[in-house]
Formats: sequence, C-alpha cells, structure tokens
Amino acid sequence: MNRSLFLGGCVSAAITSCLTFGTIAAVSAAESGRPAIPDRPNVVMIISDDQAWTDYGFMGHPVIRTPNLDRLAAQSRLFTRGYVPTSLCRPSLATMITGLYPHQHGITGNDPTLPDPQVNSMTGRRLPEYARYYETLMHRVEVHPTLPRLLAERGYVSFQSGKWWEGNFSRGGFTEGMTHGDPTRGGRHGDEGLKIGRESMEPVFDFIRRAKADEKPFFLWYAPFLPHAPHNPPKRILDRYLALVPSRAVARYYAMCEWFDETCGQLLDFLESEGLFSDTLIVYVCDNGWIQDPDKPDHNFMPRSKRSPYEGGIRTPIMVCRPGRIEPKRDETTLVSSIDLAPTILRACGVPVPPGLPGADLLDDQALTARTTLFGETYDHNVADVDHPTKSLQYRWIIDGDWKLIVPADPAAPPELYHVIQDPHEEHPIADANLVSRLREKLEAWWDGTEK
Repeated sequence: MNRSLFLGGCVSAAITSCLTFGTIAAVSAAESGRPAIPDRPNVVMIISDDQAWTDYGFMGHPVIRTPNLDRLAAQSRLFTRGYVPTSLCRPSLATMITGLYPHQHGITGNDPTLPDPQVNSMTGRRLPEYARYYETLMHRVEVHPTLPRLLAERGYVSFQSGKWWEGNFSRGGFTEGMTHGDPTRGGRHGDEGLKIGRESMEPVFDFIRRAKADEKPFFLWYAPFLPHAPHNPPKRILDRYLALVPSRAVARYYAMCEWFDETCGQLLDFLESEGLFSDTLIVYVCDNGWIQDPDKPDHNFMPRSKRSPYEGGIRTPIMVCRPGRIEPKRDETTLVSSIDLAPTILRACGVPVPPGLPGADLLDDQALTARTTLFGETYDHNVADVDHPTKSLQYRWIIDGDWKLIVPADPAAPPELYHVIQDPHEEHPIADANLVSRLREKLEAWWDGTEK
C-alpha cells in the first residue's frame, strides 16, 4: 500500500480563492453595511477527535475530502504548525478548557489506575474507593478557572456537547450540556454527549436558538466523537473511499474524517441561517493525532501517532475565524499551541486573562513573533497515582524553530533530535550533542519533570 494513503502526506495546499459560507466574505463591518459586531462575540470551539494533522483537504491530503473545513480555513487565520502539549484526549481537552499544561492542571491520563482491577462502574465493587479515584481527577476541573466559568462573568451562557471527561457538564462551568458524567450509569468520557454529530445536531441547534432568543452571547463546546472509533461511517461515504484505497480499515477512517466535516458544515450553515456567523468567533483544533493501521480496523493506530510525542500525535492545524474582524491568512511558520486558545478567546470576549496562563493570544502578532519555542509532555493512558499525577510521565519535548527534541522520562533512554521541517515524519534522528544540550537546557527551564 502507498504509504502516503494512510500517513496523509505533507503537501501544503495553497488556497488561492476565498471560499465562503453563503455570501459571507471577510470584510469589515463598515464595508458590508452591517451593524457593528458586538464586543461579546459568540464563541464556537470545534474539536476533532483522533485525526492526523495531514488529514484535511486544506492541508493537502490527496484523498480525504473536507470541503466545509476547507471553507472555514479560507476565512480563518490558519496556523498549520499548531500543536497540543499532550497526545491523549482527556488531558488534551483539559488543557483547552483551562489554558494550562497537564502538569499544571493535574489531569494527565484518561483513567485512574484502580487498586482492584475488578472494580468498574457496572459492578460497583468497592464503590467508595473506586469513586474516590475518579472524583480526584474530576475535581481538578473545578479548582482551576475554565472558559465557561470565566465567560459567565461577562453574561455568557454555555453548552457542552461531545467528548467531556470531567463528570457532569456543570463541573466545568457550563450552564447547559449533554453529559451527565455518572460513572455508575456509564459516564466516562461523554456518555449522552457522544451522540452529537453521529445521531443529531439538534441539541446544539436548540441551545443556539435559546441563546439568540434570550439575546445572550454563548460559548459552544462542539467536540463530537468523530472521527474517533468506532469507524462506522455512512455507507454513502464509505463506498467512495473503498474505491480509492486498498485498505478497508483506512477507507473507514478516511470516511469518518469526511463525516466529521459534514457535521461541521451543518453547524456553520446553521450559524449562517440564524444570522450569527459574522458575530461568532470560531476556533478549530484537534485533541490529538491518529495514523490508522492499514491492516487492522477501528481502534488500532500506528505507533507514532496517538499517545506519542511525535508529530503524528501532537501536531494539529489551528484556526481562528471571525469575519470582518480577523483577516484570513495561512501561516505555515509560526509555532502555536492549544494552550493559546484560552487567552485568545478570553481577550476576544473582553474577559481578563487569569495571571499565570502560559499561552499567547493568537491574534497578537507581537506575542507570536516573540515566541520561538513550544513545549509538551506525554503520559501513559492511565494515571499511575491520582494524588501524584505526573508519575505517569513518559516524555517531555521541545520544538525550537525547526528543531525538535524528545526527552524520555527514563533517564537511561537517549533523547531524540529531529529537523521537523525537512523530516516531518521523524524518520531520521540527528546526532548533534551541542544542540541537544542547548535544547535540553531550555526544556529543563520550562519544566524539569518533577511534581509541582
């Protein structure tokens, strides 16, 4: 099988025309004759789930079709060198909602390591101890400021849909949501919220209609369980990819990417039909990467993707769109991270950014120009010790310009150095002791790997 069919390739597609939703164009309010855009824009966060940074039309993928996200990219400030600090969904999502690194917010894995492997939410065995372990993780989202709580101070209503690990939606500060979060009823990573996109978009549409009727600015968390496994796309989409690639597993994953894109189109079209698109800040990011194993279906990914510190696990396009306020631009050099989303959204909505947030405003050119490095950390799937969450650390990494250094937590394992522009799939490690030493010094100055 052609490797590019499942790695997605690295071709950057130049967008030569401004594709638009309906008749919207990125012009100023004065030029369009519209009333001035309110100083409390609605906010929509679109979060993909398990998708490689290459797997979009606007990123140059030769097979996957993403026409709706392509149009959004053409109207956005698009950063093609975007990253998440960790390549696992729960800690990655916790970073987006808090603006903190995992070692700061303390949610470093998907599940706690339980003292009794037989304990689970269905049997309820040793429930008090079981519940304490889950409660310890979920409680952390309540002790840090979150986007919904901070925006509420400016009169925003908010809605959670899709992936959400931190118990009931209200624990994150959302005023409404889909996830009940009760582990004794199957609440783990979204429960009822995982129906959004796959089954219906109506819960989201109903919320937007209510906010509009009440004349309330809103924050929408749209994190559908897409293209995440199970890879069970509609037959009409799957058949197209079965004719294009020899691997059924890859075809199913590709079809899931297009299905996710369809739901994004439905959401964006609804905003347009309600006359809200130009008054809405739209942010796009993916929680972590994914490279489908061509020989195995569903939840089987290649080693250097999800849960890894490599580009296939941590890189994602990031885009910010607000017609008339944000000039569309494709940026292929600036380093940005999902830690930047919280300060970007808060500043756009006129909310003070809490002191200590490490991110930068993606609309502040001066701040982005001053940044030369990004940092991240990779953990095991399960939290080894909920009271000391960084014990599960596997890697720390730094990207400095075009260079990337990966440092294992195991002191006996050697670091890996790559030039990620010339070698984006990190196939050719480079031996340069001086550069490794310099980058490692910067990494240690950021975080030395010990618990804070």
